[in-house]
Amino acid sequence: MAIDSALPSPLGTPVCEKDAKALRFIEEMTRNADSVQERVLAEILSRNGETEYLRRFNLDGATDSDTFKSKVPVVTYEDLQPEIQRIANGDRSAILSSHPVSEFLTSSGTSAGERKLMPTIHEELDRRQLLFSLLMPVMNLIWPNTKYLDVIVTGAMAQYIPTLDHYSGGLPLACTMYASSECFFGLNMKPMCKPSEVSYTIMPNMGYFEFLPHDPNYPPLSPESPPRLLVVTTYAGLNRYRIGDILLVTGYYNSAPQFRFVKRKNVLLSIDSDKTDEAELQKGIDNASLLLKEFNASVIEYTSYADTTTIPGHYVIFWELLVKDAANSPSDEVLNQCCLVVEESLNSVYRQGRVADNSIGPLEIRVVKNGTFEELMDYAISRGASINQYKAPRCVSFTPILELLNGRVVSKHFSPAAPHWVPERRR
Repeated sequence: MAIDSALPSPLGTPVCEKDAKALRFIEEMTRNADSVQERVLAEILSRNGETEYLRRFNLDGATDSDTFKSKVPVVTYEDLQPEIQRIANGDRSAILSSHPVSEFLTSSGTSAGERKLMPTIHEELDRRQLLFSLLMPVMNLIWPNTKYLDVIVTGAMAQYIPTLDHYSGGLPLACTMYASSECFFGLNMKPMCKPSEVSYTIMPNMGYFEFLPHDPNYPPLSPESPPRLLVVTTYAGLNRYRIGDILLVTGYYNSAPQFRFVKRKNVLLSIDSDKTDEAELQKGIDNASLLLKEFNASVIEYTSYADTTTIPGHYVIFWELLVKDAANSPSDEVLNQCCLVVEESLNSVYRQGRVADNSIGPLEIRVVKNGTFEELMDYAISRGASINQYKAPRCVSFTPILELLNGRVVSKHFSPAAPHWVPERRR
């Protein structure tokens, strides 16, 4: 069978008819993105228009985007909690009419058969993780023809890039798609690009997508295109659901928007007027981790919470460390200094609270036993989280999780001094 080798795609020339068909489909979808989006929304509303949830907004059978946007509000996870709880208890009529409920909405309602499989799945994952950790240092010896690693390198996963580079001998990291448990969003049309250059192209047939303006006080990364919030409507019953990801539109592939992941919207930590987000906390962790290198140690995982039981309140970061030489472990003094380095990396409002206002106490790092974050994952999965989509939370407040973490603390460390801060000069 002849293969169309003249396809104008950055993915290159197809090597077989199956690939050529896939590339033709991508071209068709992205060339007619607006019409595809209107069709997708009409299909979703035709299927789910009679659900209890959508009937509240009196669509009266309308399936056009203008009516939909004017009548149906943008919602978050918290807004949908009552419906989610009903679905977890077995009532699926509230959101869905005729399509299988998504993994996001049914994750708490795991069937008995699936629950039986959970231990087996965990054991298999543990075995694979152990095998992978043993093989990674000699990957190029065992699989000398390995060309690249198919991994996620954006968002919270960016912290693992140095580790992957080290153990893979610098193999290219291909980040092929952008998806979540709610929906599949798009493809990276240049999958072999550098992690810092990853940009995704919306696939308009996967759901109905809206890019809403972010907080106008947020400094734009580009004067032409300020960051946007992604809102999705899915076949599986989510309507105008705000994902929480902040995206930067970088251009278009045909008529489909291309975007770069910036960060999660949610503020992670706040004691007073300070607001620390995930990207800022990650930067602090990265900077502090540099102090551990001379001890051949690294941060495996971390999470945080704002401890307001003390006066003043303070940030607490739970660290699980990998120390390869127990005889050369980081000292208390070094770990105390790590606390200060994190503080020095945070914004001026935080540092003003520490230095001038005395409204925030010294940052604390609590080192936990090895395996703690695996226990945290097991706990989350036991409560219905998806194995495929699970990521360690960067901030926690749920009491059972805090009890789990605090029950495994082996040492506590505090910032030995206040971070640098000077008042801004006003002209």
